[in-house]
Amino acid sequence: MSTPQHHGHPTAPGQAHTGHGTDQHADADTHGQAMPHAHAHSAIDEDHQVHTHGEHAGHSTAMFKNKFWLSLALAIPVVVFSPMVGHLLGYHIPEFPGSPWIPPVLGTVIYLYGGAPFLKGGLTELKSRQPGMMLLIAMAITVAFVASWVTTLGIGGFDLDFWWELALLVVIMLLGHWMEMRALGAASSALDALAALLPDEAERVLDGGTVTVPIAELAVGDVVLIRPGARVPADGEIVVGTAEFDESMITGESKAVGRGPGDTVVAGTVATDTTVRVRVEAVGADTALAGIQRMVAAAQQSSSRAQALADRAAALLFWFALAAGVLTAAAWTVLGSPDDAVIRTVTVLVIACPHALGLAIPLVIAISTERAARAGVLIKDRLALERIRTIDVVLFDKTGTLTAGAHAVTGTAPVPGLSEGELLAWAAAAEADSEHPVARAIVTAATQDAEAQRLGLRGTGFTAATGRGVKATVNGADVMVGGPNMLRELGLSTPASIAETTRGWVERGAGVLHVLRDGDVIGALALEDKVRPESRAAVAALQDRGVRVAMITGDARQVADAVGRDLGIDEVFAEVLPQDKDTKVVELQNRGLTVAMVGDGVNDAPALARAEVGIAIGAGTDVAMESAGVVLAGNDPRAVLSMIDLSRASYRKMIQNLVWAAGYNVVAVPLAAGVLAPVGIVLSPAVGAVLMSVSTIVVALNAQLLRRLDLDPAHLAATGTEDRRTASRPTPPPPAEPPSIP
Repeated sequence: MSTPQHHGHPTAPGQAHTGHGTDQHADADTHGQAMPHAHAHSAIDEDHQVHTHGEHAGHSTAMFKNKFWLSLALAIPVVVFSPMVGHLLGYHIPEFPGSPWIPPVLGTVIYLYGGAPFLKGGLTELKSRQPGMMLLIAMAITVAFVASWVTTLGIGGFDLDFWWELALLVVIMLLGHWMEMRALGAASSALDALAALLPDEAERVLDGGTVTVPIAELAVGDVVLIRPGARVPADGEIVVGTAEFDESMITGESKAVGRGPGDTVVAGTVATDTTVRVRVEAVGADTALAGIQRMVAAAQQSSSRAQALADRAAALLFWFALAAGVLTAAAWTVLGSPDDAVIRTVTVLVIACPHALGLAIPLVIAISTERAARAGVLIKDRLALERIRTIDVVLFDKTGTLTAGAHAVTGTAPVPGLSEGELLAWAAAAEADSEHPVARAIVTAATQDAEAQRLGLRGTGFTAATGRGVKATVNGADVMVGGPNMLRELGLSTPASIAETTRGWVERGAGVLHVLRDGDVIGALALEDKVRPESRAAVAALQDRGVRVAMITGDARQVADAVGRDLGIDEVFAEVLPQDKDTKVVELQNRGLTVAMVGDGVNDAPALARAEVGIAIGAGTDVAMESAGVVLAGNDPRAVLSMIDLSRASYRKMIQNLVWAAGYNVVAVPLAAGVLAPVGIVLSPAVGAVLMSVSTIVVALNAQLLRRLDLDPAHLAATGTEDRRTASRPTPPPPAEPPSIP
């Protein structure tokens, strides 16, 4: 891990700051942001295919939305002009020339237009011999359509006017599938976000100058010019120049890394300070960025093949309805009543597809999604909500997730005769004119120290030396702040009075800065990535719910272990390379564990997609957010608790709704078949249709109860579990309390 360097020049817009001259390892996986581009790049996108599975293959959210609204508009007059509805509600149907043809004409349009997705889906399920919801819906609306036309045309004298039932069935099923599609999310967005990390063009070096070309025209062996603040267009080797590179978007390493002739640079990384020339060694699909893209695509596809609970229930219900229909027809025919056989069989097949079953899952998901959004959580994957209730372990990325991803002064060690406030005052005066994150952390610490504020020291003549530190004149004294490189160049060593303290800082992975005044070391400061105060409560509450907590990071082992001990983490994965984050998820899964991954960077994207549930921090990169099934709008890790509790509650509602919807059929279908006809109890088509509507209302009201669920992360984590948990395990040495950064 390279030592970060202090900046010596202002940073260009979009250019990453280089590091400070410290021994800092604590923020090794802070992540960069994806740069917006107008289009995705063909070199990255060549493997990019959108895959859809199951009943929604070839369908879109907009299609279901449009069909729903138009079918709803057509269904209103169908219901109003239905003789059966008029009889049930006791009103007189308006009559005028052609009015009796309104239900059959508009009902036919609804059947052919609104019912098209179900008819096509049912045919597909029939061909594949995998009956499910689509075939069940197609069977019901087709039977209702044919029976209604037979009645309308007066064939056989049957009274099987199901136009209004057909219209409402199509409308409600379109609504359910529209809700379901809205919760599904698009898998291709993550791949587009990855492609956006590449520049649109590159400067190819030719004899006597350069020429700007699209990156698709680059070939292995070309030499390209990389200016300060520009992204590398392809993997390659530096041939001329030395520069600091921000590789955080690929490696997760927050500190800029020095690269010179012979060193390899990766496509998508940023040269931060000087111009270099790079010989292209890999382009397009062969780059490291494209490799990450392929992992994301493969992981997303592998995690999207589960079937919805409603489909499984529909498959069983299809065979149940079909068997009931056949038995009904056979029984009534044998009894010598062909007319009753037709009426009873049609009624069975129509009501075998209850509205409630079509809404049982989508309505719960829609309300859960809304409730989650109000709690600052975006559900992007329809299956994430179902899976998260079953997780055994939550794997947190460290920096930016459990920690703030920002430097904070966590310790001060002044030499004898100097107070902590005085040390902070001298250091902050020297750093006051620097915009470096480390400098900002020192100034912030000084502003929160009463003694440092009272001294009111001011510096002048600020200068910065890359890799060494900063220098300024404070109250007539030369003050320098820097890391080990500065001491070595000046031939100085850490004073014995503070050596033991600084050694402890280094052992736990903290960065150490020394403060010099007129050539003498007057103290040292420890800087570390600040642990979020919410993280402790989140870890404790998860463990209290029976969920293990693991942490993964590219940081050095001592840094990771220190954070792990502080938070009470069950398992720590340290010094993990970006490509290995995905394999660590697989390793946990191979142990039989169900994994939820929480991260915020590009290098987290494959792991987010591979885990059963991927949870992205909203402040993270576009790639991480698009790869995850769940996105946290804020940076509070306690929001994971909201998702677990919501998942468990919504799953209970799903099961209750499915039991009610399917249970209704178990009772209604035999009654419609006439099993109690000998005792005078017969379920007429009209009554069966009304009961279906009642079933739908029950399912809808039951789903609405989810709105009463408290999803406030602070309330969910405030259970006292932290005190109980920490009391049962050895207490780690308490770290210095970092100042809060406004």
